[in-house]
Amino acid sequence: MSSKAQVIAIDGPSASGKSTVARKVAAAVGWLYVDSGALYRGITWKVLEEGGDPANPAQVVDCAARLGIEFFVASGAVRFRIAGVEPVAEIRTDRVNERVSEVAAVPEVRAAVTDWLRGMRKFGSLVMEGRDIGTVVFPDADLKYYLDASPEERARRRHAETKAAEADGVGRVLVSLQNRDRKDSARKTAPLRAAPEARVLDTTGLTVDQVVERIAGEIGRQRGIP
Repeated sequence: MSSKAQVIAIDGPSASGKSTVARKVAAAVGWLYVDSGALYRGITWKVLEEGGDPANPAQVVDCAARLGIEFFVASGAVRFRIAGVEPVAEIRTDRVNERVSEVAAVPEVRAAVTDWLRGMRKFGSLVMEGRDIGTVVFPDADLKYYLDASPEERARRRHAETKAAEADGVGRVLVSLQNRDRKDSARKTAPLRAAPEARVLDTTGLTVDQVVERIAGEIGRQRGIP
């Protein structure tokens, strides 16, 4: 891979900290941040907006083919518009959260998203987070990381992010995360797993800044920066 378009892959399950870490690492090294999961969420959102069923692969593939997606760079990240609209809050709703695994499991959708992600190298060097970046999208990534944390810690983080007020909310989030983990790990196409050569980091007892410092430091050393 050209030094002009390097890629750092950061994979991991939901609420492992990969989104926050990847965004901060990209800012620290001056590269572009890419949230690959947002693309699957965008397709899911569009399917639901059209009244389609995310569990129907034919409907999902048809929607993805007509998406009219456009990529652009803003605020240190590669972002996208769908039919002229940039969905932000729209793709973070509960209804999208509950259905995105179904969309992400469709082989044709994964192939399309993989092509989109690979094409982003034209924008410059990337810090890309997801679930199959180091294994499928960029098997030749310059550095690969797999972030994880205990299920309980991930549930606590996700509960805090959503600011849920229910006393038993963490328990419900834990069940939801475990269901998502099971679906992502069991799907036939690009299952969630760490690349053999990935650096596996358990973030349970670490702060975001500690993880960012380690990854940014390793990127710097790879680039010859002490």
